[in-house]
Amino acid sequence: MKYTVSYIHPHNHFVDILFVSDVNQDETLVQLPAWRPGRYELGNFAKNVQKWAAFDSSGNPLAFQKMTKDCWKVQTKGLSQIHVKYNYYAAELNAGSTFLDANQLYMNPVNCCVYIPERINESCEMELNLPSDFILACGAEHEGGKGKITIRTKDYHELADSPFIASATLQHNKFVCNGLEFNLWFQGECKPDWSKLSNDFIKFCTHQLEMMRKAPFEKYHFLFQILPQRLYHGVEHTTSTVIALGPGYNLMKGGLYLDLLGVSCHELFHAWNIKAIRPVEMQPYDYTKENYSKLGYVCEGVTTYYGDYLLYRCGVFNDQQFLDTVSERLQKHFDNFGRFNLSVADSSFDTWLDGYTPGIPNRKTNIYDEGNLVAFVTDIFIRKNSSNKNTLDDVMRYLFSEFALKGKGYSDLDYKNVVEHFAGVSFDNLFSNFINRPADFSVILFEALEYIGCDLEISPASKYHEHALGIKVNEVGGFCKVTSVFLDSVADKAGIALNDDIISINNMQIKTDASGTNFAEWCNYFGNSKLVINFATMGVVKKVEITPQENMFYKTVKMVKKKSPSDTQKNNFEIWSNNKF
Repeated sequence: MKYTVSYIHPHNHFVDILFVSDVNQDETLVQLPAWRPGRYELGNFAKNVQKWAAFDSSGNPLAFQKMTKDCWKVQTKGLSQIHVKYNYYAAELNAGSTFLDANQLYMNPVNCCVYIPERINESCEMELNLPSDFILACGAEHEGGKGKITIRTKDYHELADSPFIASATLQHNKFVCNGLEFNLWFQGECKPDWSKLSNDFIKFCTHQLEMMRKAPFEKYHFLFQILPQRLYHGVEHTTSTVIALGPGYNLMKGGLYLDLLGVSCHELFHAWNIKAIRPVEMQPYDYTKENYSKLGYVCEGVTTYYGDYLLYRCGVFNDQQFLDTVSERLQKHFDNFGRFNLSVADSSFDTWLDGYTPGIPNRKTNIYDEGNLVAFVTDIFIRKNSSNKNTLDDVMRYLFSEFALKGKGYSDLDYKNVVEHFAGVSFDNLFSNFINRPADFSVILFEALEYIGCDLEISPASKYHEHALGIKVNEVGGFCKVTSVFLDSVADKAGIALNDDIISINNMQIKTDASGTNFAEWCNYFGNSKLVINFATMGVVKKVEITPQENMFYKTVKMVKKKSPSDTQKNNFEIWSNNKF
């Protein structure tokens, strides 16, 4: 299958694609993917196709019929070759999209490259017609230059998994870890500190290579899309990752630089966990429909755990930076009442339904956050029951060697059995009662933290309206909007609900600006006395009286080290973390 990619007016964001393939039957199906691996929801990319037509090799039109939203049936009787011409609207810029403007052509082929299903395992070739000064950042084999670059892959799966950025303004550097080349590519306004980046990246890349012992790639490429506004998004591939971050002026400092490190470590680990180690339901990927699996808590949760944990273990993150990341996950779990309604395994299955939106209140858990906590508890479970001889590292190495490298997918029972193999005891309690059943993780978290000399520090939320009224608010569209309600809190019982707008408190108008609202300040001012709150529900103004109950509702949750741990706990912590207690 061959592709020619070109464009005429980049400011209009339309990419022109010519697809050519051999055919050998009377009717040929031409398919465009409905989703992209790395985001387990339908993307329906065909909505971005404006024009679509089929021709023979002489340019004569062929009759075709659209069979589904993204599959066309073309009449090819007596033909040996089919030509399909179509365009794709590329105006969205994130880590999994396709984007075109005068400065760059950024493509995720899985968004916009059609294929013939029975030829999906045949080689692919893509010719790019570009401005003469453009260079290419891509994990796939490619050659050429001065406006003509050709990408070659062994099959469609590799093409779909090979995003690229073509631009004249790419900034590039590279380094070597354990004999393997790693490339850093930055597109967008930013000033990379190559020395700082290399120093930190070499640490965690080397650590992952040593942990997993064998890499599923020969070279690896970090492709960074840097935007002028706030953004945080990463998508994994076997030989590369695309990471979208912003704003560019903050890239090398503070929290955004820590985000850069965290998402980069996370996405690199995905090269093993999900790109190679894959649920049986996704071996191979079916791009035409949902690939349901309950293993999102392994694919994303274990990867999220290692994304932060390995940065700490290899010395990139210090104590406080790591504890802050764990505390953020803990906070999300304890603030999410969905933990009582849908298990992390079932939430994994339901990413295809609403996994990337808030959805209805308190319906589901999060495969990243709860999955991270389950991974931590599983790691400690293995360490505790094997006297620190085995760890979750062993589980991931086993899945890589015995499943991925043998071309097999694994099931949830396979995962359970491997955990039990290295723990030496039954995993039934955690597997049945916390992974596959809705549950508050408090008990298992306390137990796991105890083993390494740490605690859950639980205190009232810092904002009065959160701990005393049971609501969280934020500025949304100029309004003080309720963003979360604690179940059975005084606010909940008074009838205040999600998405209501707070108008006033004790006759004082609530003001909002870019920095937020003054609701918290007025709540602090009036203190523990009866409050009269005016709020609007779908445009209807209501008034309620509320008596605060201090320290009753939302809590602040943190992971902290014990002040007086035992020698055994210190030793466990140091073996687990590779850091002094």
